[in-house]
Amino acid sequence: MLIADDQALVRAGFRLILDGEPDIEVVGEAADGDQAVRLARQLRPDVTLMDIRMPGVDGLRATELLAGPDVPEPLRVVMVTTFGLDENVHAALRAGACGFLLKDAGPNLLVEAVHAAAHGEALVSPAITTRLLAHYARRAPRRVTPPESPLTPRELDVVKAVARGETNDEICRSLVVSMPTVKTHIGAAKRKLGVRNRTEIAIWAWESGLVR
Repeated sequence: MLIADDQALVRAGFRLILDGEPDIEVVGEAADGDQAVRLARQLRPDVTLMDIRMPGVDGLRATELLAGPDVPEPLRVVMVTTFGLDENVHAALRAGACGFLLKDAGPNLLVEAVHAAAHGEALVSPAITTRLLAHYARRAPRRVTPPESPLTPRELDVVKAVARGETNDEICRSLVVSMPTVKTHIGAAKRKLGVRNRTEIAIWAWESGLVR
């Protein structure tokens, strides 16, 4: 993976945590967005950990260049920031970021987010998931009635749980279904809704008025 942050101490801290994991290797560091884009395109890391605020090319633009909807082979980017409700977070999710963490989220959540991104999933810090998406939804026009959905009733149940910030394990317990079933429903929802990850599933649910 690649670490992009303009603070050397932060990069060192992330590297110390991540290099300590047996299945994670930090292959490079970048001090700004421009360097992050160059290194990511050169190294093609499985995951890039991207600070949202950096000099020059910031994390938002760098994420769009690496993971945006117009990128033929998008990379997986996890955004990190000091601010739980930074206005840029919404744009970052739209730019293609597959996860969002606070810098003080802790080592375990950091490692979990990297693993989730590497496996094509997304993780948003549980402490801010609901309020972040609710804040996003308040800024977007609220539908009076939910739109016609291509999803089955059970897929909708899973989508609503994702929008509430539940993990796969929590969805298994709340809906009394198996892990393979949850993953199947999430995969079907992504395909039918034309979204790339569970973060975009959650945004769709909030924008559609399915979760309040």
